[in-house]
Amino acid sequence: MKKYIDSGILEVFVMGAATDEEVRELMYMKAKHPEVEEALKQLETDMEKLAGEMAIAPPPHMWEKIEDEIDGLIHQGNPAQPIKFRTSDDGRNKHKKTPPEDQFIPIESESNHMRLHKSWRWVFAAVFVLGKIFLGFAIYFYLENRQTRQQLQELKTEIRELKKR
Repeated sequence: MKKYIDSGILEVFVMGAATDEEVRELMYMKAKHPEVEEALKQLETDMEKLAGEMAIAPPPHMWEKIEDEIDGLIHQGNPAQPIKFRTSDDGRNKHKKTPPEDQFIPIESESNHMRLHKSWRWVFAAVFVLGKIFLGFAIYFYLENRQTRQQLQELKTEIRELKKR
């Protein structure tokens, strides 16, 4: 079991990259061997801790903005409709959600151009100009390299001729 646990299949499964066959095999091993189940739980706990430690907290003012948005929606007089649940006679589909009629918000745009902050315009302009400068240097050094190789070839030919004499 230690070899199976150390094979990396648990990590692949937790990351969501396991194939269907690997998932079936892991579920079988998990049901049959408690040490596999324990290792899987431990790995999931470790991954959760790692994700929590690496998480970036939102800016402090962000919660206030979210609250203001929600308050604005509530004060508009159009509160969100609760999700309706369908019930069937046999009770199997008690918790099946029906999508609300106004689930999607229509978005209309006046322009098909992207707007940028003014400071970004200067950054894009600088990148464009630098790209042209680097292209010019690349062409210049390519031509210099080609000329130098040609001169080197001529010198080699001249040296061969002098050695023959």
